[in-house]
Amino acid sequence: MASKSAAAKNQSHLLTEKELLAMPESDYMNHDQLAFFRNRLKELEQEILNNADATTENLRETQFVPDPADRATIEEEHALELRTRDRERKLLKKVQQAITRIDAGEYGWCEETGEPIGVPRLLARPTATLSLEAQERREMRQKLYGD
Repeated sequence: MASKSAAAKNQSHLLTEKELLAMPESDYMNHDQLAFFRNRLKELEQEILNNADATTENLRETQFVPDPADRATIEEEHALELRTRDRERKLLKKVQQAITRIDAGEYGWCEETGEPIGVPRLLARPTATLSLEAQERREMRQKLYGD
């Protein structure tokens, strides 16, 4: 029972975004910041998994519709939903990789330069693996050379 109350205590002490942004640079990726991002990533992971379950249920509930126009509309809606789930499946993989990086002590650091990615960027895109500058360089190379 003690571990349950300890978990509840940790949950209630998660930083807010405002507190996170107010922390000095010297606190970058400290225990509290990592706990904040782990929680955010876990919530995102759960949301994606819930959406996948909902999609499965929606596709199972499909009824035969005799009208070709209605059938085409339903098929288009299903195709759109499947494309959305495919994007979410890719995002789920990135979320799980980010959680692994937290466990390995690598989260928040640019995989190309080793520099901090930055709290504002991680708030906007918690799965980021590159600093903004490294990402811009990569996009420029892709645009120029089609990498």
